[in-house]
Amino acid sequence: MPVKPTDHEEEFFARQEFERIKKLEEERAHQIAAEEKQRLQALHYMRCPKCGMQLAEIDYRGIKIDRCTACDGIWLDAGELDEVARFDAPVMGKFFSIFR
Repeated sequence: MPVKPTDHEEEFFARQEFERIKKLEEERAHQIAAEEKQRLQALHYMRCPKCGMQLAEIDYRGIKIDRCTACDGIWLDAGELDEVARFDAPVMGKFFSIFR
């Protein structure tokens, strides 16, 4: 004769199944987010934030900065503005005073 599980046992197994499904869904969502991030990065890599055209790296006093081939916008990566500022400290000091 089969033994019927108690309500506590059924609740325990239902909770375990729920946690397993929840974990799988979280992993799936994380994987989808990572894939979307890679897709967007490939789509926007070396593209002008203003007009979307191709960026070209140019050398300015040994610093690689990005310049748009269409709108001639100049785009700096993290830390590059500080490097440029070291070359022209008095001029850049006046420029930075705008943002204070």
